[in-house]
Amino acid sequence: MEPQFKNDVEAIEAFVQKYAELKSEIGKVIVGQDEVIKNILMAMFSRSHALLIGVPGLAKTLMITTIAKSINLTYNRIQFTPDLMPSDIMGTEILDENRKFKFVKGPIFANIVLADEINRTPPKTQSALLEAMQERSVSMNGVTYDLPNPFFVLATQNPIEQEGTYPLPEAQQDRFMFNIYLDYPTFNEEVNIVKSTIHGDMLEPKQVLSVEEIIFYQKLLQKIPIAENIYQFAVKLAASTRPGTASAHPWATDYLSWGAGPRASQFLIIGARTHAVLNGKLSPDIEDVKAVAHNILRHRIIKNYKAEAEGITIENIIDKLMNSL
Repeated sequence: MEPQFKNDVEAIEAFVQKYAELKSEIGKVIVGQDEVIKNILMAMFSRSHALLIGVPGLAKTLMITTIAKSINLTYNRIQFTPDLMPSDIMGTEILDENRKFKFVKGPIFANIVLADEINRTPPKTQSALLEAMQERSVSMNGVTYDLPNPFFVLATQNPIEQEGTYPLPEAQQDRFMFNIYLDYPTFNEEVNIVKSTIHGDMLEPKQVLSVEEIIFYQKLLQKIPIAENIYQFAVKLAASTRPGTASAHPWATDYLSWGAGPRASQFLIIGARTHAVLNGKLSPDIEDVKAVAHNILRHRIIKNYKAEAEGITIENIIDKLMNSL
């Protein structure tokens, strides 16, 4: 049932409390990785998708199953392989006992879809998934089937092994709101992980949110007011990454071969709005835009050979651009 509140301020307070409960439940199963969990939840509440970059064995799958259980959402994991076809994800039509074609839904028909190692499958299958993410529906023989609401895709990539992979083109990476980098746990976190997992008695998270509440809070976030200077800052930041344009920062012209498009400006505002509300604010400020900028711009700008030669990272460039505005 959709929650009832007297006003939006009361609803935001309830949302912040629910978010804290959700993080606490996830924390019972997942040790550490607070920033990663926060970013995944932000993308989900923003009605967007996330790309997770990390080596195997960092509990990506466990993280997503735990989130799904905490919110009572349906969940599917798709392991991407070189022989995976679009119909293996979307579904296919079969002939039933009455000799009529019947559509059998594929694993994409779930609230949360983990697209594991998306760069291991050919572009044809990648495109089918990314189109479904954008349209939130699947078309088969002229009939459109809506995907469940809410719908969230978390795709993972392994940054180490590049042989036999099909890297996602920049235009397709652009559809993901966040590019989240998953690092190794700290020494103490790893000790706690080993202690809590070797006995086989994993804690089960309690359900904190319902599907109706998620949809309600997603709509609530869309109503948050945004000041004109925040729009201007987000667009200036995105425009400063575009080499060779009037708005480009000197570092963009020197060190970048490609800059972020208008979708980056949109996501900077959407991300800042969600970040502000999760921190108890009623409207985002410039600090909220800066807080989400790395995850949003990281996969949208491409550095050139000069940056590689001088050892300048994408993170250095984003910091320089933010501090210059």
